[in-house]
Amino acid sequence: MAAPLPSGVQPARDTALRVVGPTLSAAIMLAAIVAALYVTRIYYVYPRTDDAYVRANMIAVAPHVSGPIVQLPIVDNQYVKQGALLFVVDPRPYRAALDQLTAKLALTNLEIRAYTDAINAAEAEQKRREADLAYDKQYLGRIEPLLARHFVTANDVFDARSRVHAAEAAVDNARSEVRRAQNNLGQLGDINARRKEVEAAVEDARLNVNYCYVHAPFDGLVTNLNISVGQYANEGKDVLSLVDDRTWYVVANFRENFLDHIRPGMSVDVYLLSYPEKRFRGRVQGVGWALYQQNGATVEGLPAVEPTLNWVRLSQRFPVRIVLDDRDPLRPFRTGQTAVVTVKGFKDQHALPIRPLQQQGLPIEP
Repeated sequence: MAAPLPSGVQPARDTALRVVGPTLSAAIMLAAIVAALYVTRIYYVYPRTDDAYVRANMIAVAPHVSGPIVQLPIVDNQYVKQGALLFVVDPRPYRAALDQLTAKLALTNLEIRAYTDAINAAEAEQKRREADLAYDKQYLGRIEPLLARHFVTANDVFDARSRVHAAEAAVDNARSEVRRAQNNLGQLGDINARRKEVEAAVEDARLNVNYCYVHAPFDGLVTNLNISVGQYANEGKDVLSLVDDRTWYVVANFRENFLDHIRPGMSVDVYLLSYPEKRFRGRVQGVGWALYQQNGATVEGLPAVEPTLNWVRLSQRFPVRIVLDDRDPLRPFRTGQTAVVTVKGFKDQHALPIRPLQQQGLPIEP
């Protein structure tokens, strides 16, 4: 059994407890208030999420022509500059086709000259026929008055009239020959259809030869290169993928109750799990406008609506695109990297300008 406390100790301990108790309670309440303010600041004043990933635009490179690959001067994961040669499809059959059509164009030019000469000949024949017709008409006009005076016979007048009709028919035929020669020439205004057709074929063949040499459309990173020289490349079928190294961005999924605090142009701090000690700068480019929802989606023309409704409603997450402004050569970006982003508001004066919402045709809340 514990010994009784000395006189005066028990009242002092009671006094201390009466002082410490309220002080400790006040400290706990103050800490709760500070924590609540801190959480509010993090989640609403400076929205933050770790549901974010680094992205870059990516294209699949496919040839415009088919054939075996004869040159492949790149390797997987290589950095290439815009215009760099990626691979070459065997150009020999396409060069042969170009040579054939070039020769055909030369022959077509010779044919056009021949048709032009034919038109000149037909027009000359038409003029000769028209001169014969004029002479026969003049002769008929001279002898017809002589028939009444019996200086010529009726048979002479009949023969003269026959010659006029024959000359008229010859003139019509000559005019038809001129039109046929002009049609054969294929001239439509300032354009010759015959030459234009072959020139178009030559240009198409020349494009096919150029298409054999596939170049990088922009500065990028080669990925998914799983072929070698000798592989047959099919027209329009992907050969490799190219990551666009010009612009990198982060797609961060924020809860919908944070969206009222996120605006295009706001400065963003970005940390990557690959480089946790390095802070990258970014800016909000835009906030997503739509999400796919299975509940309410149209199935066979009818809305599919779930028959139940949960009491707990989870916040939707909308993608926010954040353009990364700064680069670090020693810490390269890779698409798919996990990121942690914090929206800092309109504080970074060095951020690249973003068009105001009014210029984008978007409403701004007052």
